[in-house]
Amino acid sequence: MSFTVIPAIDLRGGRVVRLKQGDYDQQTTYAFDARELARSYAQGGATWLHLVDLDGARDGGLDNLAVIEAIARDGMHIQAGGGVRSEQDVQRLFDAGVSRVVLGSLAIREPDLVARWLAHYGAERFTLALDTQQRDGAWTLPSAGWTATESRTLDELAPWYAARGARHLLCTDIERDGMLAGFNLALYGYLAELVPALATQASGGVRSVDDIRAARDAGAKGVILGRALLEGRFTLAEALAC
Repeated sequence: MSFTVIPAIDLRGGRVVRLKQGDYDQQTTYAFDARELARSYAQGGATWLHLVDLDGARDGGLDNLAVIEAIARDGMHIQAGGGVRSEQDVQRLFDAGVSRVVLGSLAIREPDLVARWLAHYGAERFTLALDTQQRDGAWTLPSAGWTATESRTLDELAPWYAARGARHLLCTDIERDGMLAGFNLALYGYLAELVPALATQASGGVRSVDDIRAARDAGAKGVILGRALLEGRFTLAEALAC
């Protein structure tokens, strides 16, 4: 399986933003137009784009669907999520041109429902976002834009989904998200052993191309690049060269 570099655009009120550790009160807003930024990534050689509707992730609803649809019309493969609460939401994203729907809170709270969708639509149409935070030695799974605490753990759900045919797993170490502290390589090495059938996307903390290579060597099959690209710490071309 090839290794994929995936630029990310987080949307809030239609604008390009980044949060620190998922905190909605620690937002950086960038001057980029979301669609133009996506076009620049496509022109730079990226084949996939990761879009997050932050308004939807916290409150439910596809608040930034019009922006997502506009970007999809330009032809990139898109995985998008945030605010998916029903099959109708899934269908609306597919109809908007999204290649893979990212399921976060719902994947944690209603795994049986999500497993039915995997069987019905095909596992390639979904990326499961099991974003995690270590608490008392366990990898916990906060939901609702990381604002709510859930009882299930990464160790329970990742193998459960792998056994039901899931193919794509996005896993962010929340403590590192937006912090430019490097990927949690131990986490991705652990997942490569725990669920080798899942193509894991590393997210949270990348600061250099060396981090990208290290994530690949740790067993990740892709990386999500947000703040580091937005702030020019390295170029997309340099990332793709990894």
